Amino acid sequence: MADASHTGPRHVAIIMDGNGRWATQRGRPRLFGHHAGARRVREIVQTCPDIGVEYLTIFAFSTENWKRTQVEVAGLMSLFRRYISKEARSLNEFGARVRFIGDRVRLDTKLIALMDELEGLTADNTTVNLTIALNYGGRDEVARATKRLARDVAEGKLHPDEMNEETLPRYLDTYVLPDPDLVIRTSGEARISNFLLWQSAYAEYEFIDTLWPDFSREEFTSLCAAYGGRDRRFGGVKT
Repeated sequence: MADASHTGPRHVAIIMDGNGRWATQRGRPRLFGHHAGARRVREIVQTCPDIGVEYLTIFAFSTENWKRTQVEVAGLMSLFRRYISKEARSLNEFGARVRFIGDRVRLDTKLIALMDELEGLTADNTTVNLTIALNYGGRDEVARATKRLARDVAEGKLHPDEMNEETLPRYLDTYVLPDPDLVIRTSGEARISNFLLWQSAYAEYEFIDTLWPDFSREEFTSLCAAYGGRDRRFGGVKT
């Protein structure tokens, strides 16, 4: 838990990009890069408590990633199942509380069962909150949230006049999480790719050239330290 003097980000979200290019540079198939990227996650998760990061959200698979080849998608789904099975014990022993966000409808039942099991296993942990965005898209999330909100209005649970900008977040996948303070994207791409659109309204962004499998504890620490020196006014002016 960060102390009162902590100036670094409390919640960091990461778009883990560059696995495929990392593998291609080494003459290996793209899935080789995805496996390397999955191994990198553990180091970054374990760094969080040391630098005061209480919440880490990682973008594992987007709603748009289904457009990739069937071979790559199938390989990624297999990797997710293997990762959860392999890392469940170490994540729990480390004290990570794991949550998944995204639409689970399209995921296979075995993967969903593993996700549910890991969430239950780690529900009481407090060292760090790890949120994994799987089959997630910001626009899709808002659409699903709006449907739930509309249903409550239709059923008389919510009056239209009561709605404001604080209402919709209660229906988002991230309703129990604080908004991200810092969003990092690796691999040199400078776009947000439909990630946490509503939640990142006032987040700081870092677009770095490092490919995700090469993203180190040291670079993560440096980016979080730099965040502490930024002047965050949230639309206001300091006097």
